Amino acid sequence: MKAVRFHEYGDPDVLRFEDVEQPVPGVGEVRIRVAGTSFNSVDGNIRGGFMQGPIPVVLPHTPGIDVAGTVEALGEGVDGLEVGDDVVGFLPMDGNGAAAEYVLAPAEVLAPAPKSIPLTDAAALPVVGLTAYQALFDHGKLAAGQRVLVNGAGGAVGGYAVQLAKNAGAHVIATVSHRSSEAVRSAGADEVIDHTTASVTTAVTEPVDIALNLAPVDPAELAALVTLVRPGGVVVNTTVWMPAPSDEERGVRGIDLFVRSDAEQLAQLVASIDRGELRVDVAERVPLAELPALHARAAEGAVHGKVIVVPSAD
Repeated sequence: MKAVRFHEYGDPDVLRFEDVEQPVPGVGEVRIRVAGTSFNSVDGNIRGGFMQGPIPVVLPHTPGIDVAGTVEALGEGVDGLEVGDDVVGFLPMDGNGAAAEYVLAPAEVLAPAPKSIPLTDAAALPVVGLTAYQALFDHGKLAAGQRVLVNGAGGAVGGYAVQLAKNAGAHVIATVSHRSSEAVRSAGADEVIDHTTASVTTAVTEPVDIALNLAPVDPAELAALVTLVRPGGVVVNTTVWMPAPSDEERGVRGIDLFVRSDAEQLAQLVASIDRGELRVDVAERVPLAELPALHARAAEGAVHGKVIVVPSAD
């Protein structure tokens, strides 16, 4: 089969489109014929060697932690899945990923794929959808009627966070650049702040219950978010190289989010898609052979929105 792998850490040019042996599922695993994977920023960080401590991988390594595809073979002890099932999942970060025609996945990380969108596009959901869900509900304890600030709402996580918060009955304030303002309005944001022309701390005039930071902002700007949160509220931060600020005197918690794979939560997101409550936005689709070029564009900051990577398998 064809796959993209890197044999040493480094810049995007270490990625090679090459022939590899088709994997054989072990106990508790399934082999998936990949319909699509997606690019996540962590893929570039792993490839660059910056995550060797928290995410040790064996070289050569195939990136791609999102997968959407069809179950093609079952290992021993797999229950609840059948050959031919369309599935979606968040693969283990330290294992081989889905930038290939076939990939192995632990059965327990998989959920049924959405039926209302193309299977390829379902690869845009797992990592970023679960990040938004866990930020708002696991850590933010979001309830109807609360006020939520999504700082950096123009990206893929932000698009899901705005929709999920709005669907939960929250008042949603989104900060974006002008390029993304219409997208977040259509996703349900009640207020949109253009961070290139206005300061978030002055534009938010009433306290929020949850401040979700998704943007690689200046440390001072991140620290200032805590001043916008009411006593007892929370700042959830996904840019984990900067710790989330907190305010013990006012009981404002600061939480650094490390997303985890959760098939049950993923199934809830899939159900929301099929009910028409959650929109999946795909910015572009690229062939698997062009993954090295995609990594290079991302390193230059030239990738906007969710990009799906499509294997060339028939």
